[in-house]
Amino acid sequence: MSNKSSTSVQTSIVKTSITLGIFALLAALLLGVVNLSTADKIQEQQLAAERRALGEVLPFSFHDNDLLSKPLALTPLANNYAAIELLELSVERQAYIALLENTFSGAILPVEAHDAYSGDINLLVGILADGTVSGVRVLAHRETPGLGDKIDIQVSNWILGFDGKSLANPSLPQWKVVKDGGEFDQLVGATITPRAVINAVQRALQFFQLNQSKLENSAN
Repeated sequence: MSNKSSTSVQTSIVKTSITLGIFALLAALLLGVVNLSTADKIQEQQLAAERRALGEVLPFSFHDNDLLSKPLALTPLANNYAAIELLELSVERQAYIALLENTFSGAILPVEAHDAYSGDINLLVGILADGTVSGVRVLAHRETPGLGDKIDIQVSNWILGFDGKSLANPSLPQWKVVKDGGEFDQLVGATITPRAVINAVQRALQFFQLNQSKLENSAN
């Protein structure tokens, strides 16, 4: 092969390499942009779901303040609260304090269940000042469609069974599904999921009971 031909081949290889490198760089940049935009959309969707859930777990009849105006950050290691581990938080989450005519009327607490069938379940639990549940909503889950997903209010009304409940009603031994000798209905074909949710709501009530005065003071 002549020097001219050899040089031509080398030049072609260099050009091809450069072209491939440019395409790889553009693809990486595009992928990065897509990931960023997707992450932002996912976060926006989660926040929107949380805002909707706030009004459902603690209706306006129980508060007249803007719940979003002064969120309370709770972290897995928030040692200024008693038994923060009851909430089983994996990341920082927000709690919300409810006021009615400038008087503490309740709180919305984040709680997680890590013992479900198909993964973690994130919930919001509304608790009134007298310790009763005003509402519970599932923010995120990966439970089986047609079975465990019935914990979602958009699928069934099962989650409404917590409304008006407290640590005294039913008594602690009754905070179980009927199959286990408790008071709460189980889901047909899915027992692990409701067990996890029931346990999570009970833990949220226990945390509220232990920290009610601190939650009240946080509103001042």
